[in-house]
This record gives sequence, C-alpha cells and structure tokens, in this order.
Amino acid sequence: MTEAGPTPTVVVEPGLPIAGEAERIAGLVRDHQVVVVAGETGSGKTTQLPKICLLAGRKRIAHTQPRRIAARTVAQRIAVECGVELGEFVGFQVRFTRRVTAATRIKVMTDGILLSELTHDRMLSKYDTIIIDEAHERSLNIDFLLGYLKQLLPKRPDLRVIVTSATIDTARFSEHFDGAPVVEVSGRTFPVETRYRPLEDGQDEIDGIAAAVEEIVTEPGGGDILVFLSGEREIRDAAEAVEALGAGVEVLPLFARLSSADQQRVFAPGPRRRIVLATNVAETSITVPRIRYVVDTGTARISRYSARTKVQRLPIEPVSQASANQRAGRCGRLGPGIAIRLYSEDDFAARPEFSDPEILRTNLATVILLMAQAGLGDVESFPFVEAPNISHINDGVRVLSELGAIHPRARNEQLRLTRTGRMLARMPVDPRLGRMLIEGARRNSLATVMVLVAGLTVPDIRERPAEFQAQADQLHRRFWGTSLPDETRAADESQPARHTAHTGTRREKEVKLSLEGGDFEVLLNLWTYLREKRRELSGNAFRRMCRAEYLNFVRFREWEDLVSQLREACKELDLDTSGRGAMPDVLTSILSGLLSNVGLALEPPAPRPGQGGQTRRKPLTEYQGARGARFAIQPGSSQAKVTPPLVMAFELVETSRLWARTVAPIREEWVEQVGGHVLTRTLSEPTWSSRSATVVANERISLFGVPIVAARRTNYAADHPVEAREIFLRTALVEGEWESRNKLVTANRAVLREAEKLTDRMRRPDLLLSDDALYAWYDARVPSEVVSGATFDKWLRGLPKEQWPLLTPEDAVVDPSQLRASDYPDAWRIGPHRLPIAYEFNPGAGSDGVTITVRLELLSQLDGAPFSWQVPGLRRELATELIRSLPKSVRTSFVPAPDFAAKALLWLEERGVDGEGSFPEALGRALTALTGTLVDPGDWHPETLDPHLRPTFVVVDGGREVSRGDDLAALQQRLAPKVAAKLTRSAGDRTATGQRSWTFGDIPRETRLGRGAVGYPALADEGTTVGLTVLDTRAKADRSHAAGIRRLLTCTNPEPTRWVVSHLGRDAKLALADSAYPTVPDLLADAWLKAGEQLATAVGPLADVRSPAAYERVALAVRQECPGRTLEVVNTASQALANATRARLLISLHPAAPASRDVASQLDNLFFARFISATPDPWFGHLPRYAASAVARLEVAAQQPARDAKLQTEVDEMEDLYAALTDAQPPGPLRPEVEEIAFLIEEFRVSLFAQQLRTSIPVSAKRIRQAIRAAG
Repeated sequence: MTEAGPTPTVVVEPGLPIAGEAERIAGLVRDHQVVVVAGETGSGKTTQLPKICLLAGRKRIAHTQPRRIAARTVAQRIAVECGVELGEFVGFQVRFTRRVTAATRIKVMTDGILLSELTHDRMLSKYDTIIIDEAHERSLNIDFLLGYLKQLLPKRPDLRVIVTSATIDTARFSEHFDGAPVVEVSGRTFPVETRYRPLEDGQDEIDGIAAAVEEIVTEPGGGDILVFLSGEREIRDAAEAVEALGAGVEVLPLFARLSSADQQRVFAPGPRRRIVLATNVAETSITVPRIRYVVDTGTARISRYSARTKVQRLPIEPVSQASANQRAGRCGRLGPGIAIRLYSEDDFAARPEFSDPEILRTNLATVILLMAQAGLGDVESFPFVEAPNISHINDGVRVLSELGAIHPRARNEQLRLTRTGRMLARMPVDPRLGRMLIEGARRNSLATVMVLVAGLTVPDIRERPAEFQAQADQLHRRFWGTSLPDETRAADESQPARHTAHTGTRREKEVKLSLEGGDFEVLLNLWTYLREKRRELSGNAFRRMCRAEYLNFVRFREWEDLVSQLREACKELDLDTSGRGAMPDVLTSILSGLLSNVGLALEPPAPRPGQGGQTRRKPLTEYQGARGARFAIQPGSSQAKVTPPLVMAFELVETSRLWARTVAPIREEWVEQVGGHVLTRTLSEPTWSSRSATVVANERISLFGVPIVAARRTNYAADHPVEAREIFLRTALVEGEWESRNKLVTANRAVLREAEKLTDRMRRPDLLLSDDALYAWYDARVPSEVVSGATFDKWLRGLPKEQWPLLTPEDAVVDPSQLRASDYPDAWRIGPHRLPIAYEFNPGAGSDGVTITVRLELLSQLDGAPFSWQVPGLRRELATELIRSLPKSVRTSFVPAPDFAAKALLWLEERGVDGEGSFPEALGRALTALTGTLVDPGDWHPETLDPHLRPTFVVVDGGREVSRGDDLAALQQRLAPKVAAKLTRSAGDRTATGQRSWTFGDIPRETRLGRGAVGYPALADEGTTVGLTVLDTRAKADRSHAAGIRRLLTCTNPEPTRWVVSHLGRDAKLALADSAYPTVPDLLADAWLKAGEQLATAVGPLADVRSPAAYERVALAVRQECPGRTLEVVNTASQALANATRARLLISLHPAAPASRDVASQLDNLFFARFISATPDPWFGHLPRYAASAVARLEVAAQQPARDAKLQTEVDEMEDLYAALTDAQPPGPLRPEVEEIAFLIEEFRVSLFAQQLRTSIPVSAKRIRQAIRAAG
C-alpha cells in the first residue's frame, strides 16, 4: 500500500452525539476487525467516523455512500472540517468523476465504485480501513460489499471494517461478521406521539388524509405537516382534497420526477404553514425542514423483481415497521411531534420488522457479472448478509446469458465470461446498457447509442407540472415528428417495419410508425434540439427556454456529462465512438440489451358500444411478452396509438397493469442477428424440396416464448445432417423426386424404369428392388456428407467415372433369374400389322393388365381368337383360371389346376399349336387328350376371369382414343359405322352409286387404303339401283355383294310377275292377299328377287361374281329359269301364309290365352314385309311347316293349357338367350351364324308343340345354347 501523506489536524466535532463515543469506537477499531456503529440521522457518524479512524491510527480510509450526491457532499464536509482542499487529503470518486491523488487519506465514493475496484484489486490493498455507510439501506452494492469483505477479512488481518446503520437490525450486521461489537449512538430526536386512525368503512385513503389534516390543524403550536403517499397520482389526488379544506396552508408535492424548482420549494420554507405530500423519498434520503406532524398512509411503491415475468415491478405494498418508524421520526427533529398512521396498531404489529433488502427483490445480473469477473466463485455460496432467492440468482444468470456475457455451462460448473461479458464487467453501467454500447461499436453506431444509453440512464428531462400537463405534452410531442395525424406519422418507406409471426407467412406487413425509431428516436430528436439551442442561446436564455418548454436544464447537463463520461469509458475499452450509424443499426444495438423486453402485438378485442350507442374508446392492444407476460404500451409513448406488430421496450413496469415504457418497433431479422444465442428454433415437417434440391423444414423461431418467426422454410441439413441425408437418399434418389440432369441419377432411373416395366408386365412387383433395399444400396455407396442435390453433384464431380455407383439391371431386381422379357412382347403382330402393347400392374383399375392399341381402320379386320391366347407370360395363369371356371363335375378331373395348366400348355407347345383358333378350345382339346375327360366348348366361362387376363383394346383414330374395352367383337360392332365412314373416306373414287347395269369393270376382293389398312369392295343393294362401296371385313363385303348381285339381276332381266299370276290357283291368290306386304305386286316383286338369288347361287357363290363375264353367265341362267322359279317361291309363300291365316283364326277364339299371345308374336317374326327375300335358304322352304306347327299347338293348347305353359318356359329361355345375343350385335344385318339360331328355335318349337310334323335337323335346348355361345 502506498505510504500515506502528512495528516492535517483532525478533530472530532464536539457538538455531535458521536463525539461522546469517539474514544470507545477508536479502541474497538484497534482491537476488532469489524465494528458496527448504529446511529440516528444527525448523530454525526457519517462525517466523524473517518476522522475517528485516523485518530485510531488508520492510514487510508475508503468511505462508501449509497448515492453520488451524498458522496460529494460528505467529502466536501469532511474536507472543510479538516481544513483541506477537496481532492487531496480528502477526495471522492463517483461514476465518471474522480478527484483523488496519491496523497488522499480519506476517499469517499459510491459503493459501486468500490465494487468496480475489486475487479483489478481483489485484496483492496489500497485501503487499511473501509467504512460502509448507511448499510441499513441494504442496497445491492452494500450487500455485495459486506459479503465480499467477510471473505476478505481472514486474508487481510490488518484490514478494519466499520459498518454504519440507522438503528435498524444492527444485530444482523453483527451476526454476519461473527458477533462484531455494536456501538449505539443516539441522535438529536424528540418524543413522537403515535396516533392510529385506521380508515373506516366507506372511507378511502384521501378521506383519511383530509381527516388527519383537519385533526392536526386544531393542534396548538403550528408546524408543517409531512404526508407519506405511495405515488405521484395519489399525491395529485390528495393535493386536491387538502386544498379543498380551505385551511389556508401551502400544499407542496414531493416526488422523484418533480422538477428541480418545485423540489427546492420544499427546502425553502416561507412564512405560511405547509403541507408536504411526499413519496418515500422523504423517508431517509431527504430531510424536509420544519416538520412537526407526519401523516403515514402506510404504503409505498416498492421496486420488486418478478422471477416469473422477469419484470422489475413497482407495486404498492405496506411498508415495514422500520420504515414506518423512520417516517414517524421525521417529525421529531425540532421538538415533540405527532405521527398519525392511517392503519391500526394491530396492522402495524403484523407487518414485517424490516424491509426486504434490494438483493431479495432485484435482478442480480450486475453482481453475478462482477463476481464472475473477479473469480469469486458461485453466487449460491457467496456469504451475503441474506442469501438471495435462488430464482433471482437464476434470473441474473439468465440475463447474462441473454446478453451473451457468459458461456453455456454444465451443471455445477462455474460461470465463464465471454469476450462480451469481460467487456461488460469493465463498463460502469448496467449490463443491459453496456451490451447496447458494445453492439453499437460493432455496428459503427456507438456515438448515437451512447446518447440513448445516457438519456435512458438519467431521469426523464421532460417535466409535466400538474397544472400545465396539457401544455407540456403538446410541446413534448414536437419531438415525435411533424404534421402527425392522430399523433402519428408514417414510417420512412425505405425502412418499413415488418413482421410475419401473426400470419405464419413470409409476406411483409407495412405498418405506420410515429417514427422509425419510436421513443428512442424521440430522445435523439430531443437531444439534437437541445444541443442546437444551447449553441444558439446564451446560458441564461437557454435556461429560460428549458423552463418555458418544461425541460429540466440540470438533468440535460447531467445527460451531456454522462455522454462524455460514456465516451471516455468506451475509449478505455478501445471502442470507436465516432460512428453514428443508420437507425436500424442503432435500434438493433439497443435491442441487444432488451431481448427479454420484446413483445408481439395480439389482436385487440373489438370496441364495445357505450351509452347512447356510441362506440367506446378503442381498447388497448396487448403484447405477448417474454415468458407469458402481457403488456400494453404506456399511453404517453409515441407508439401507443400506432401499435407496431413487434416492439421492444426499455422497461416494463407494473402498476395498475404491466406497461411498456420507451418503446420502438423492431424487425424479426434484428432479433435473429443479436439474439441468436437465446432463440428457440423448432424445425418441423422436414421434406424434400425438388425446386431447391435440398431438404427443407418449417422453422419456428421464438424468443422466450414470443413467436418471432411463425413458419419459415429453412435448410434442414444445417441442424440435422443425418436425418437430411436419409430424406435426400429416400426421396430424391429412391423415390425419384429430384428433377436432376445428373448423368448418374438419369442412368440409374432408366435402369429402374426398365426393371419396373418388366416386373409390371410379369405382375411380379415383388421382384423389383424395394425402396428399402434401394435405399440401403445408395446408403452403402453415398458418403455421409452428401445431404442435398448440390452436395451430391459436388461429390460426383470429384469421383472417377468408373467409380460411379451405377445400377445394373441385375441390381434393380431381387432375383434376376426369374426375368423373362421375351414372354412380354412390346407389340402383337397380326399379319403385316404391329399392334402396340402396354402393360400395367394396377389391380382393380380399368387399365390393369395388357392393353393393345388398334387403329380404327384396322379394327374390323381383327379376329378375336388369337387374342384369347394372351401374351405368353400370362398364358399359364390364364389356363389355370380357365380350368377353375369349369363346372365342378368337369373341374375335378384337373386338380390341381396350375399343374394341369402347365401340362396342357406343354402339350400344345409340343404340337406347335400357338395362337391358332380359340385358346379355350385348344386348352380343352389338350386337357381331353391328357385325361380323357371331354371338355365341351360351352363349359368354359371366360367371363369369370380376372380383368387382367382379358386384353383391353384401345381404338385410336389419328392418335386420339375413340373407345376402349375388353370385348373385341363388341368394339367392332359398336364402331362399325365409324370404321365404314373411315373406309369410305379412304376409298375415294373407288365407289359408285345409282347403277342399273354392270358398269364397274372387274371388282377386286380387297384394296389397300393406306397406313396398312385393307378395304373390301362390294356391290350394295340401294333398293331400285346398285352401288359400289368398300367395307371393312370380307364377310360384310360378301353379304353386301350378294345382295347387290341379286338387286342387279332384277334390273337387267324382265319381270315375270304377269306370267306367275296367271299360273296361280284361287286359294294361293287368296292366301297372298293376307300378308304384311302393302300389295300383292310388292310380294311378287320380292318373290322375283328371291328366285333370282336362288338361281344365281346355283351357278356359284354370288360373292365371287366380280367381273362382267361372270355376271353375264349368272344373268343368263337367271333369265332362262326365272319365271318358273318365281312361281315356286310364290307357292311356298302362299302355303305358309295360308297356315298363318288358320293360326290367326284360332288366336281370335282365345286372344288372351298365353299360347295365343306367344303364337301371335311368333307369326309376326316370321311373316313380316319382305319376309320372302329376307328369309335365307333353306329356312324359307320350312315356313309352311312352322306355321302349321303353330296351328297344331293352338288346337292342343286349348285342351291342355298347363302342358303348353310348361313347354313355353323352355322356349322362353331359349328366346331370352337369343335376344341377349342379338342385342349385342352391331346395327345392320345379322351374321349368318346368328341368324340361323332363330330358325333353330323354330325347329325347337316344332319339336315341343308339333312333333308329328318332325324337325328338319336334330335340335335341343343344349344345342341351341352351344350355338349361342359359339356365335357370341
């Protein structure tokens, strides 16, 4: 320790109460390391104890004060008493002001200064004596010093510590220092009478104050009255009530925010009696003169930190007994006093004895920071006078963590400061403010941030005198901006405030702001204005201007001084103090210290109607704050009516509700920039993005529970590379959700597509490599750092091509030995035509199985039989399912079906039978040959087959699908008109119409129409003339051509009608008159047509008559025999019609009988107009017998109706089957094999109802069914 300088004459002031204990105290100081001195205000302990220590032989004394003003005034007073200049023998140091020299023996300082010295002098080696004054205030700094000194004393046996206190809980200090001696020093006090006047029912606090004042003014002796209230608002209300009493007294308010001039009035009493209405500032900090009476409401606003909301609250609380006694003692300084308490004596007795020390009701961040910087160990184990609540300690640690001042630590690990934390520990400001300065330097905006930090530190220089509040507010709003509708103005459009957490989208939301920087920019505007005015005006003029505009001159000077001091402190840390920065950088710097004061606007409730239907004032917008807190912007803020979506507040204070003071709008990106270390990032719904070729997820970012980003797409691999890689491999490479031009990916996908096509054709998806197996294949070959398309491409570029992980066809399937590509051809060949085949494995879908594409012009040329064989790969399954469709009586011979299917196919293969005829028929022959069991073609039921075993045909025209189905014959029938129209258009000049002679030259059997299509030329019967057309099938062409030849013969030969009529008998003529023909000549013309057909067919098939010569031969034969043959035809028709007439007579006798109705329908079907030429041979010759069988049936049915009805059911069954067959036929003439079935049914009728007439051929129900099945 530096050698102390010479000691001036030191004398203890004899008039002070402490002088009587001076020698005792000096002796205790010599003999004990710690002495506790308790004394009331006025005892002289503060000024005399340093001198007593000097008299006791101490050399260098550190004397702490809780307030700067006290440090200055105490140092000044001691210097005067010692007769020395301040700053030499007696010096002082407060924040940013230091007046000491190496010769200083007594150094008066704030307790915060002594704390800061610990960081570079942990042993406090400069001092041999430390006086902790006003320890009863139990400020945070005092408790920390007391705890530290307890640790230090064993290491410094030479060190002496004196703890001074008012007579409040001195035993606690003694106990803290292991039973240190206590010296009680009396003060200059007089007796105080305490009167309890609890409030009565219906009486409020203001009423109680008025009643107490009325009681006091009746007391003799006069004297001023000091009334203690909890806050400024309560003081205003009480002032109105007291002034209304008309007691002729002067009412003076006293509170911290009061202007300096108004405060000075309290300390300069005039001739009138005064009533001072004060907060607890008058309890110990300020001595109000001439007080004889005290009125105590018993409450105060106590600063208290909420561990739950992380907010420093100012709730109104009952004061402790010690504080109540301090208040009462203010009226006993000049003489006996009276203290009236507006609560009961029982209430007083129930209150805590002492007020909670600050350490138990504040944030401990500063202490923890300094302790960490000094390496003093854990806060939990530090020997505080009263250990702070563990939740408060944790909150202090969390604040430092929020500020980025400490490293994350494991459980029970000591705190370690970051670079930012070490800088904060060296800053003479609150850690939050220090963090703002550090960030300001980083963002080149420290000059502006220093102004704001200083402005936020000093008391608000804007004053609001009660009687001039409106005028003051109007003047102060100038700094919000200019031309402000509703006291707001739009933000600079170049810097819009944005927030997206309400909507969960990235859409930017423009909001109106009073100023871009909110209340912080208001402070900057105020600063700029005052600096300019101070330069423009003289000192007195500037003071007058401040007074006129309700601005506190002294506080502005303090603001200026603090900016200068901050500048020097920052320079000591080598921070650049010149940068002013843009407003976003300034606000971001401020935000760095206020992360837990961020709030997100909630939707306000709709305003409710007031009286008279008027809408009430718009409700306050609430903000969601950190850790579930809800707050509103204080009404006096420039942002109160703007309600930005995202804000920060310098402070959150709870009074009637939680209010945000000094508010500015912020952006979520600023929060991310300075709060990244405390943000909670939640990633959800990771998914592959083919657009960016990365795995992305929805990112939700919150700050202490406040949603900053509700949903934003972000790169998932940055936080979860392992999971991202798995998603990339599975989704991008395995599932193919990556639109990549990468050659490896393209090649592997091509191999997989081909394998998938083949396994689909085989209907064996189990053979295809599964997704899991393919994932494992890639996982084994792709390195772990590949997590996206970009990293995959980068990896592949660095890999020799021969090392690329290329899939082979064998890799793409489970068992390559089972692949049989040749069994699943790409096309079906029919003659010169190639019909494309598509395969799909999609059970249940209409496209499942084999799909064959057919051009419209080729449709009618296809025979369905070859397609019944299916493709070779499905033939075994087809055979198996066909066997299973057999009737049980037959099926049992072929069990198990798959084995017999394989044997049958082998039997067919050995005999070279492949695609010939119908597959079911070929299969039946093979099974019969193998087992001897006869398989009738009618036993098959192909309609029961699974759809994929029946080929689907897609008919296209010009590349456009026309129709599709699995029934080729039905498609051919349905599309026949379109096919014919297509062929006609293709045939062009190869057609003719309206001909009555052979003008066609030679007519070929077929003709080529382009694109491989074949047309079949044929004559066509046009009624009275003949045309030439081109048809789509040979069968159609043959039928049309035969009809055309028949019609042409009538055009080129003379009509034999007259000759035939002359040779008819009377009965025949009568029969001919009773027909469906319009006239008998029409019937005879039709008979002539029939006769010509019969004669021509005798020469040869009419379809073969395709040249003039061939036609002439036929025409000659017809011409010679036509009259006689026509007569034969007419006679046959007349016999049939005569029998039909007899049947109709019998029907008329019993018209309602079932047999009559059926026969009537039968006759209509047989004897219609043009029945002669329409009834094919040989069935035309049997018509008389069919009509005769109807007569015979009717004759029997009248006597045996039951028998007839039974037989009729058999006929009905056959006719129903036939009707279903004909309904499925295309429009136009029926095919001969279909038409023939109708006459088989007629023969069946003969066999049932008139067996005596005998049938022309063997017939039965079974035969008819077989014929129907075959024709279908």
